[in-house]
Amino acid sequence: MDTFFDLVTESARSAGPNAKTTPDQSSGLIKLNANESVYGPSPRALTAMRAALENSNLYPDNDSPTLREKLAKKHGVLPQQIVVGNGTTALLGVIARTLLQSGRNAITSACSFISYPAVTQTACARLIEVPLLDRGFDLDAILKAIDANTRIVFLANPNNPTGSLLDAASIDLFLAKVPQHVIVVLDEAYFDYAQYFAQKRGVEYSHALEYVRENRNVLVLRTFSKAHGLAGVRVGYASGPAELISYVAQLQEVFALSTIAQAAALAAIDDEDHIKHALDNNADQSEWLEQKLNGMGYDVLPTWTNFIAIEVGEDSRDFARRLRKQGVLVRPLGAWGAPTSIRVTLGRPEQNQFFVQALASAR
Repeated sequence: MDTFFDLVTESARSAGPNAKTTPDQSSGLIKLNANESVYGPSPRALTAMRAALENSNLYPDNDSPTLREKLAKKHGVLPQQIVVGNGTTALLGVIARTLLQSGRNAITSACSFISYPAVTQTACARLIEVPLLDRGFDLDAILKAIDANTRIVFLANPNNPTGSLLDAASIDLFLAKVPQHVIVVLDEAYFDYAQYFAQKRGVEYSHALEYVRENRNVLVLRTFSKAHGLAGVRVGYASGPAELISYVAQLQEVFALSTIAQAAALAAIDDEDHIKHALDNNADQSEWLEQKLNGMGYDVLPTWTNFIAIEVGEDSRDFARRLRKQGVLVRPLGAWGAPTSIRVTLGRPEQNQFFVQALASAR
């Protein structure tokens, strides 16, 4: 079985020998492979970051108390039930080190967030990946896979890279059956998008913060990297039982979140107009692109996020290379166990139109 590091290497190679992880303005490539917000950061966050530069000679507040208090007030939980960190990927690593060790295991779904194998391996534990069910999480199979050595279940909801969603009732039923020695990590990186789509579609999406208020064995992860447009700043946070949060906080690096990152997040929380603009436009573009893809005969799941997974019916690496030659970067999903699928970030209207043209040429 390939290791996580083998998969990352394959993923990097799949975009071509000259692939870059940052936008290539000189070549004119449209970067739709990393699920970044194409609407950028809040203007308020930009102003706050510029102001914070004046004090960059000073160390940041170690545990980000002002940000934690603001998040706690927003979510109706206690400040001691929140820990902030250098993005949710870093927090996943700390959570794994807190709960896992040699002889223990974590469970997730096949074709889910690629950091779960990495953080589990780093903690010297074993990751059990349960097969997909209808391109989504098989919660019954995950329950059956739990044993005495299981300490974590990772649930990405919505899932990256498939884009599938588990509704609140499904998670409620699942949690009622999870043994007490297991912590469920609800990874809601795409919460803002999912909540927006759920309200439009009449679906109840998440009770995650209710679990935190009830002191359940749940850790909820959210991020400023997606709808807030702060992926390059690296701000994520976890909510959960105060005692468990304190253990996670103790294992974090000192000064985990920079002064600039704290300032950006504090300002971004309040800019509801910017978030609404990003979510409205993302929804409009998802509807347009799904219609185009269906018209071209592609098999796609309705998205709950800012990306769409597309079954292309052939080797996704070759397909992605042809799209790159047409000027568009997408993510082939072979490294995730979906060798004939790609994932494309929803861009601005002109970017999506260009992608559809490139897709037609790449077939």
